[in-house]
Amino acid sequence: MVRCSVSDTPASNPAWLKAWMARHAITLWGAADLKMFSTPADPAGNRFPRAVSFAVPMTPDIMFTIQTGPNRAYADEYARVNAHINALSVELAEEIRNRGARARPLDASVRSDPVNIKGDFPQKTAATRAGLGWIGKNCQLVTRAFGPWVRLGTVFTDLDLSCGLPVARNFCGRCTNCVDACPAGALTGGVWKPGLPREEILDVQKCDQWKKEHYYRFHKGHNCGICSAVCPFGLKVLKRRSVKR
Repeated sequence: MVRCSVSDTPASNPAWLKAWMARHAITLWGAADLKMFSTPADPAGNRFPRAVSFAVPMTPDIMFTIQTGPNRAYADEYARVNAHINALSVELAEEIRNRGARARPLDASVRSDPVNIKGDFPQKTAATRAGLGWIGKNCQLVTRAFGPWVRLGTVFTDLDLSCGLPVARNFCGRCTNCVDACPAGALTGGVWKPGLPREEILDVQKCDQWKKEHYYRFHKGHNCGICSAVCPFGLKVLKRRSVKR
């Protein structure tokens, strides 16, 4: 098996994979080298050396409306995009298997560890390793194209891929909009770098408790989004859209 080479462009990835992404209108994607990480295993118990990571943008006009709290439109959008990502991930995994490689999709938003409020693998780790963006002070992936107004998909695989150049630093600068806006006071203002524990950026228990106490009507307290809504990198999306209109 050829090892995953590192590149800052997916140009050398399979033509069929690039065509698949284009067909599904996915413009932000890449491959991540995960050999140093413990990924979920296949049915035989074997782990995966790589993953395909992709981002699906949320509707900007909806994201703009939740700067003071989630609403029904956002909750519906959150569910819609997650369902879309799950369908895409299953389809992509099947495509990869049909080409002779192993693959396993990761659910878009499932807490397999409800005590520690974690899933089977951090989607954001795959995304930063694929070069899609960095972890902001809101503990969300921040991208140049869409800010943090995205949901992530991940498909683990051993397919031969050209991996993206991992992002190794935070580009939020001195901005603390998300920290100041968090109603739970759960964001510490910590500056991310690879390997930094989540707790250095976010008090996840405090965040979870606030959402359940105040926003339970939205997916049983799984929705908030304020820290993403106020991010300048997200708000730039609306500015670009207004210029084009």
